[in-house]
Amino acid sequence: MDAIRFAYTMIRVRDLDRSLKFYTGTMGMNLLGRRDYPEGRFTLAFVGYGEKSDTPTIELTYNWDRRGYDLGNGFGHIAFAVPDVYKAVEAFAAAGAKIVRPAGPMNHGAEVIAFLLDPDGYRIEIVEQH
Repeated sequence: MDAIRFAYTMIRVRDLDRSLKFYTGTMGMNLLGRRDYPEGRFTLAFVGYGEKSDTPTIELTYNWDRRGYDLGNGFGHIAFAVPDVYKAVEAFAAAGAKIVRPAGPMNHGAEVIAFLLDPDGYRIEIVEQH
């Protein structure tokens, strides 16, 4: 069990270029790989802040023949830790991100958090971590 690590989370996207612009531009992640699978009619793109071999990443899956998805009510959000939520939210808003919960203390706790949406409506939590 020593060799187990969290590798990635996969989300399906409607427009891969728009999602890549959000995750690499707005969120500052790096494109770690992109591959088309013509026989399956889909493309996978991995984004992250480090190498796939040692840090968790996000797999963006674009199915060529599908234009939309139901987000469902079981999935919560993806969280990103930053040193200052207030400054981060200002920067994300300036980059065009849709802020759905402004920076501030949690309703039932002392942690400072905020929420924004990615282009497909997935919730992104920004949490302060010192």
